[in-house]
Amino acid sequence: MEKITRETAFKPAPSKSESKADAISKAALAIIDQEVAARDEKTARLREARLAKEAAERAAETAAKRPHKAVRPR
Repeated sequence: MEKITRETAFKPAPSKSESKADAISKAALAIIDQEVAARDEKTARLREARLAKEAAERAAETAAKRPHKAVRPR
């Protein structure tokens, strides 16, 4: 149990406007956190797609650069 002191016994209760403002702030922060998480997830997904595309392009480029056998005229 918490020891009772002057600060804990006579803690002022927040006013109605303060408690409403706190509730709004908490809701806003929750929404912002959700948006940040969604943005980070989307960024990671797009980064993986970009890296896969670049790897496929590099593979196609190296396949296209392979020299063909020279054909000798008869």
